[in-house]
Amino acid sequence: MGTYLDARTSQNASLANSISIPITVLNTPQLFGQIGLLTAGVTTNPRVLLKGTISVTLPLALVGITITIVRGTLATDPKVYSATSTFALSILAPQVITFSAADFLPAITPQLTYTAFVSSNLLGTVRVGPESFDGILVSD
Repeated sequence: MGTYLDARTSQNASLANSISIPITVLNTPQLFGQIGLLTAGVTTNPRVLLKGTISVTLPLALVGITITIVRGTLATDPKVYSATSTFALSILAPQVITFSAADFLPAITPQLTYTAFVSSNLLGTVRVGPESFDGILVSD
């Protein structure tokens, strides 16, 4: 049975259409969430469960939105999760993207930092909210 050790939330925007942040550089990760989990008390089989949501409006074109989570603070740090959603030309309403990821047996340091990034392969994508990223650390 797992033992709860820490949980954190990064809530950038709580409500729909509460922000308007354009993605201005193609295929370049833009930070939208970051958490730090304290590891005091970790025993065997540490694992981090991560989840989140982000909403974007899209240009009227075929567009791919990529969510990437790294263990660390930079887009070049070790990837824990990455997925791309491709949206059709006919979508006009904001698109809500949810994700769930896990990091099993991470190298234990006093604090594990996780950062969530979003990128787009087409200009005209705008982050509109909500945006949320959270994680929980457990071990046996």
